[in-house]
Amino acid sequence: MIATPSIVSSRAIATQRPRVLRHRAVDHLLLGAVLVLLGFGIVMVYDASFFLGQERFGSPWALVKRHLFFLALALALARQAMQVEPRTLEKYAYAIALGALLLVVLTLVPHVGQVRNGARRWLPLGIVSFEPSEILKPAFALYLARSLHRKQERMDSFAFGVLPHLLVLGTTAVVLLLQPDFGAAMVLVALTFGMMFAAGARPFHLGLLCSATVPAAVALIWTKPYRWARLVAFLDPWGDPQNGGFQLVQSLLSFGSGGVLGTGLGNGKQKMFYLPEGHTDFIFALVGEELGLVGGLVVLGCFAVIALRGFRVATRSSDDFSRLLAFGLTFLLVVEAAMNIAVVVGLLPTKGLPLPLVSYGGSSMIASVVTVAVLLGLSRDAR
Repeated sequence: MIATPSIVSSRAIATQRPRVLRHRAVDHLLLGAVLVLLGFGIVMVYDASFFLGQERFGSPWALVKRHLFFLALALALARQAMQVEPRTLEKYAYAIALGALLLVVLTLVPHVGQVRNGARRWLPLGIVSFEPSEILKPAFALYLARSLHRKQERMDSFAFGVLPHLLVLGTTAVVLLLQPDFGAAMVLVALTFGMMFAAGARPFHLGLLCSATVPAAVALIWTKPYRWARLVAFLDPWGDPQNGGFQLVQSLLSFGSGGVLGTGLGNGKQKMFYLPEGHTDFIFALVGEELGLVGGLVVLGCFAVIALRGFRVATRSSDDFSRLLAFGLTFLLVVEAAMNIAVVVGLLPTKGLPLPLVSYGGSSMIASVVTVAVLLGLSRDAR
């Protein structure tokens, strides 16, 4: 008896093992470094805000509870962001970046944007406030990844490969400076130059632009008295230790008293209203005081792992857009961390930048965690 083709095919299918489609796992070293920093941040935010929370809100747990709320929200958003395909990110890159920029513009509208310490950077959302410039940073990396990918074959041309991105950067920087947010503007400048270099822009063009940004930055500092005062305090903080140099002096005292092993977790004194912004921008100084050089090296080591694994994702991604986006997001996290730490140890003037994944702050926490989530999503498709 001769088997019919339908019977043969049915038997062949019956003898085959079912194929299970699996997604590649995310980069575990990258994920591990991020989780260590997040856990580290919870402990340090509680420790740094203990007395502040007691004085302002009547509970030492007040600020760390808000920190945990924003972290939970960030993780919920990260779970969704990690599932987004690179093609979808590329498709909506311009729209996301434009939406983030419009939110920053909205902060400049009277009676809409919220003013704190002379800066109009926040949008009120009921009992909390939202800082759109934090979301603009990864959104700008998304814009650059798509635009540079589309122009990659002409990146050696200044007019077609470099100039369009400079115009967009200039417009965005002007909006940020109107808030004013000098630190965020400088982060976007560094991000743009870094991603243009990665996309193949000529070093000669970038070198000329870097030399041009120095006098521009000096002019911006010179025209604003508070920026000039920060620069003077940075150059000689001990010349005015009770006023302009107070924050940097207290930060350096934190590191000096910490030594190699630190004074012990919870035993630091600078958090007792000596060091301003100890739970936000200057949290690394309290790490140096209570956990010493060892604690500081742990934080630096985690960011080094993020840098190495993130750039590894960029080099092994399957398409040019994913490569540029992975590079940009990694570069953004590393530059923000480097600038924050440089400010805290006195290598840069004060800029008001949080330490990603560690500092207290809802907007920065959400932006940092979602940035990492997108990077982890890209790591699943890397070879």
